[in-house]
Amino acid sequence: MLRVLIIPVFVFFMLAGFIPYNAYIALGLFVVASLTDMLDGKIARKRNLVTNFGKFMDPLADKLLVVSALLCLLVVDGGTRICASQTLSLIAIIVIVAREFIISGFRLVASDAGIVIAASMWGKFKTATTMVSICIMLVVKELAEFVPFISEVSLVIFWIAVTLTIVSLVDYLVKNMHVIRDLNNGKKKDDELAGFTMPDGIPGNDNK
Repeated sequence: MLRVLIIPVFVFFMLAGFIPYNAYIALGLFVVASLTDMLDGKIARKRNLVTNFGKFMDPLADKLLVVSALLCLLVVDGGTRICASQTLSLIAIIVIVAREFIISGFRLVASDAGIVIAASMWGKFKTATTMVSICIMLVVKELAEFVPFISEVSLVIFWIAVTLTIVSLVDYLVKNMHVIRDLNNGKKKDDELAGFTMPDGIPGNDNK
């Protein structure tokens, strides 16, 4: 809940160019919000406090934080904190957001059948590079005059994150497509059983 509450404050400071050092404040809020993700996961596992509320809110808070940061970066300075082309920046953000929607939908279908799909290493690499990329982009303009090539470094890390986003999506779907296939086969069997009528005279036939 703290992570969710931090998001609007983060957005305010990210867009409040009239406030001195607003980008650094936004960076601090983003880092704190990111750390709460690691903290609540650690507490939940250590104390066995896994709840349905946590299962719902944890990924939702993560996605809200990342998407809010990316949209703010797209607006601030015409998207040049991401890359020189705002159109290219928009396409990259759409790819990242689309991946999150697809994976979330996939997990939702699987969870309805009681199947838990663990995160892959590619997904973890994607998350790490995305977070690092966002942290740098939040203050890239402010650091440009002090740190040589920071813009180029930020751009490289960001496109690595986008590439890992695509790779992790493909890896996730390939490895878990059998889940959807099995669920479809199970549903067909249930439908066949539901429509089956036992002939008269056979024990167990209640169709009078």
